[in-house]
Amino acid sequence: MSQENPFGGIPFFGDIARMMGRQGPVAWEAATQLALAIATEGEPEANVDPIERIRLEQLARVAEVQINGTTGLSVDIDGQPVTIEPVNRTMWVLRTIEAYKPRFEALAHQIAANEATSDSPADGPVTEGNAEPPVPGLEDLVGLGDELGRFDAPAAPEDPDDAVDSWLSSMLGMLSPMLLGMTAGSLVGHLSRDNFGTYDLPLPRPVGASIMVLPSVIDAFAGEWDLDGDGVRLAVCLHELTFHAVLGTPHVRARLDSLLADYTASFHPDPDVLERHLGAIDPSNPEALASFQQILGSPDIIVGATGGPEQVRLRAQIDALVAVMIGYVDHTVDTIGSRLIDDYPRIAEALVRRRVSASDADEFTSRLFGIELGQELVDRGRSFIAGVVERSGETGLTRLWSAEPDLPTVAEVDAPGLWLARIDLDVEG
Repeated sequence: MSQENPFGGIPFFGDIARMMGRQGPVAWEAATQLALAIATEGEPEANVDPIERIRLEQLARVAEVQINGTTGLSVDIDGQPVTIEPVNRTMWVLRTIEAYKPRFEALAHQIAANEATSDSPADGPVTEGNAEPPVPGLEDLVGLGDELGRFDAPAAPEDPDDAVDSWLSSMLGMLSPMLLGMTAGSLVGHLSRDNFGTYDLPLPRPVGASIMVLPSVIDAFAGEWDLDGDGVRLAVCLHELTFHAVLGTPHVRARLDSLLADYTASFHPDPDVLERHLGAIDPSNPEALASFQQILGSPDIIVGATGGPEQVRLRAQIDALVAVMIGYVDHTVDTIGSRLIDDYPRIAEALVRRRVSASDADEFTSRLFGIELGQELVDRGRSFIAGVVERSGETGLTRLWSAEPDLPTVAEVDAPGLWLARIDLDVEG
């Protein structure tokens, strides 16, 4: 085995070694490569037909006028007009990774803070030079160079089990950026296979960014259900622009961002989770290395233990806000779509069935962001909106986004009458 490349016989570890010297808190190069591989399945993509842009611009203008007239909300954020842009999966992945970077880097800093807090002098000093690692079969990890010197194995303690634990703890610190990168890449890659546009996952995007739409996903969906392509496109434009308007309301955006940040801060990852998985791998067995890649893409390995009661409380608040947003957007799309789109009931039914089917990204969004877009949450939001309309007409909906104190509480989402009473809105008899 070459001394210049001690990982030469282990291709995947070799990739890790090359990335270690240049990665930050998240291995974004690895994240991007994995996301693109999932998105395109390794095949080259054609650029979007320019006619598609013209087509969507026309539909977006219709949707914008209708949303403003129906809801009173403006899709222009901070005076910046919004554009809907058709993109292929490659472009969607690249822009989405940039948009999600702050969220994953915040999680990386939280993990690092927890690791620093849990460090103990009892772990023993790090030895200099090429000390032989205490885990049999991992001798090839020796000699990575000065940049990895801090991950060399500690002097072997009397207890062999302590030696293994200490070395694997060092590996956790070395692998954390890769773990987060693989998780981010897997999430974004799978989202690009299923999403129609920007807001299928209702996370705020940078102000001024265009709304992306994936014509290839829309066309595949329309073809599967034998639906009119333009009808589906208009429904998608209504969905995307309404979500954009709601999340563009400053106090709504700030509230969701605050909840998501607090949720991330409540993580207390358990390094023992990764240690147990790494300890079961024999690096000398090429077939066993496939499980290593699976470990890197698992959100449960990243977050380990949950944040306890505080995270449960935050999760309930995130669920409440997201449920109301989804219910409101669905109500708006149904109201306008039934007026403008031929055969809208069939389109609406197909959209509901699409949403019910779980995607590969659901586990990631649930564990990492606290957003679980299951049928129960969707039904909860739609029930709240229906209850408000039943009691106060469309007037009640105009108060939803008027001010931060008017946002429904967790309890009020399940009892719209309580919300109407608190904001002192007359209920129709």
